[in-house]
Amino acid sequence: MYIYLFTKSVHIVFVISWMAAVFYLPRILVNLAEAAGEPPAVRDRLLLMGHRLYRFGHVIFGIATLFGLVLWLLYGISGGWLHAKLTLVALLLAHFIVAGRWVKRAQAGGTLPSPRALRWFNEIPVLLLFAVVWLVLAKPF
Repeated sequence: MYIYLFTKSVHIVFVISWMAAVFYLPRILVNLAEAAGEPPAVRDRLLLMGHRLYRFGHVIFGIATLFGLVLWLLYGISGGWLHAKLTLVALLLAHFIVAGRWVKRAQAGGTLPSPRALRWFNEIPVLLLFAVVWLVLAKPF
C-alpha cells in the first residue's frame, strides 16, 4: 500500500507541475501579444520564457504519464471514468501543443491571435481541469 500511495503522490505532484505550465504558457502569449510597444529585449525574454516553459512542460508531462501508467498497469485502476479523464487529458495536451506552436510562430516572426482571444484560450484548461478532478474524485461511471 505504501508504494501505491507514493506512486500516486508523485503522479499528482507532476500533474500539478504540468498544469502550472499549461496555465502559464498562454499567459506568456498574452504578454507577447501586448508587447508591441515594448523594447525588443522584453519580447526576446518572453519568447525565451515561453520556449523553455514549453520544453519543461513536455518533460513533466512525460514523467506524470509514466507514473500514471504505473498506477494503471500495476494497480489495475480502470473504469469508464478513466477513459473520460484520459480524453480530457488529451485535450489539455492538445491545448498545450497549440500554445507551444504559437510560441514557435512568434519566434519566427509570425502573428499571434489577439490578446483578448488569448485570454479566452487561457481559460480552457481551467474548465478541463475541473472536469478531470471531478471524474477522479466522483468516479461516476
